[in-house]
Amino acid sequence: MIAAGIDLGGTKIEAQVFAADWSLSTRQRWPTPKDYPALVAAMATAIRWVETHGTAPIGISAAGLINPRTGLALTSNLSATGKPFPQDIAQAAGRPIAWINDCRALTLSEATLGAARGADPAVGLILGTGVAGGVVTGGRLLPSPAQTGGEFGHFALAAPPIAAHGLPILTCGCGRLGCVETYLSAPGLARIAAHVSGAQHTPETIVADRATTAAFAKAWDIWLDLATEFLINLCLTIDPEVIVIGGGLSRVPGLTEDLTRHLAKASLGGFPIPAIRLAEGGDASGARGAALHALNEALHA
Repeated sequence: MIAAGIDLGGTKIEAQVFAADWSLSTRQRWPTPKDYPALVAAMATAIRWVETHGTAPIGISAAGLINPRTGLALTSNLSATGKPFPQDIAQAAGRPIAWINDCRALTLSEATLGAARGADPAVGLILGTGVAGGVVTGGRLLPSPAQTGGEFGHFALAAPPIAAHGLPILTCGCGRLGCVETYLSAPGLARIAAHVSGAQHTPETIVADRATTAAFAKAWDIWLDLATEFLINLCLTIDPEVIVIGGGLSRVPGLTEDLTRHLAKASLGGFPIPAIRLAEGGDASGARGAALHALNEALHA
């Protein structure tokens, strides 16, 4: 056992134990409790289960943010907002743990052992219910003093493509206007299709029927235009060697080819663009990234 990771989601907790070669040794799942005391207790149970397999660093991957000034959590799918969640887990388990945002965990996992292996810098990008990611350089996540680095979904999308398609300026769940997440998430794709067609459709229907339904084809083209504008901003600020995409929209057939083609056309002065790849880790990425983060923290303590 080199390290272990616990991926905490809105419906399940999954602990994974990794061997020295980073192969998965064993895993265990528990349902995610809805109330906070039970949630803390369940996380302590998962940690104790890991400890039955040996002594090694343990990391936790979860959606949301931890305020480094107060230690309090901000999360939309767990009953932990406003609570000192990592501290309470460590106290209940009687041992230190390393905490990492789930999107940063995927980025670290893919940059170390997945689709962006060896790339520097590498960007991970989750396109799902929300939009977020992370940046890895030199084998480690880019330092983030406020712990918000990688919250790409709360960039404001540039006005020209929004105006060109006559889209409304939407209020994001974070309270800001025109955030990337309101357009490029899976619900954002549905909003674009509703604007085009005047009717509500699921993202799955839009994707499945975009080759045969004109309104869906137009919605997808608009989504690609907006995504290209967003990716240009990432290229101009981070200049990644590889962008790895995960999340529900990563399963859209031809996604990386579409994005690569659009980004190449929009590239500044014809300069090279990053390779755009799909995440390889699947369900293992969150826990594996958390384990990698825990090991890095232990080695650099």
